Amino acid sequence: MHCRRVESAVGGRGFSSKRAAGVALQKQAARQLRHMVTASAGKRLVALDFDGVVCDSVGESSLSAIKAAAIQWPEIFQSAAAEAAKPQLVEQMRAVRPVVETGYENVVQVRCLYEGVTVQQMLESWHDILPAKMKEWSLDRSKLIELFGKVRDEWISEDLAGWLAPNRIYPGVAEAVAAAMQQDEVYIVTTKQAHYTETLLRDMAGIAFPADRILSTTVSGEPKSTVLAHLAEQHPGAAAYVFVEDKLSTLKKVAKVPGAEAWQLYLVGWGYNTVAERQEADADPRITVVGLQGFQKLMAQ
Repeated sequence: MHCRRVESAVGGRGFSSKRAAGVALQKQAARQLRHMVTASAGKRLVALDFDGVVCDSVGESSLSAIKAAAIQWPEIFQSAAAEAAKPQLVEQMRAVRPVVETGYENVVQVRCLYEGVTVQQMLESWHDILPAKMKEWSLDRSKLIELFGKVRDEWISEDLAGWLAPNRIYPGVAEAVAAAMQQDEVYIVTTKQAHYTETLLRDMAGIAFPADRILSTTVSGEPKSTVLAHLAEQHPGAAAYVFVEDKLSTLKKVAKVPGAEAWQLYLVGWGYNTVAERQEADADPRITVVGLQGFQKLMAQ
């Protein structure tokens, strides 16, 4: 993995060839360590994020958020002005998707954008804006999750084809996941509620994915690092431990957890991350950035 020039992520300084060589050696040492601490035989344990790795769901989540906002704030969103603003809101929601951790946040983002918070402000400060707006508008996280889920459930019940249409499976990914399922222990670890994930895998990716292997952190309330630890305990004899994500922040959190040294951490070169984040990951000895071909090879190993 080549270390490219890193701009804003590390203060605008480029890496010298000496630094690049050092990072490459660190990555090699990390791979050797993971090989030492994992078993030499048996199936691999593969954990995949869903949104941003397998499925581009931002179109559906944005439209569902607008529907939910119209229920939460009818005086604001059940208006001709809000209806006219919908195309621009959907476009802006795609731009700010990299900062979303959990689906209900989309509902808050819709109102923020509609009331003038800029895309740049949201990208830079969403983790401060979210709790401030939750407090200002007297919002409850669990109730927003329930509302967002209800809107999706009703949409699916009334018009499954219409709900599926704004989603898309990234080209070449479904085939790679299906191949891995033939030889490895594969799980989906996602913030999306499990039954939505299962529906999209079945109806759009053509994969009959076992429901008990779709683990939703929204439901459990556990961070992905904890879910991965539980999975490793369930599969102590795995040949390797592979975790694929599109969010750098999640991978960095996992990398810091004691006992997670065995996990091979991969950031996909698509999904909901930025160029700066991919460059930052490229310079991290614990994380490998993979494009589609690299992902396909990884799943076929």
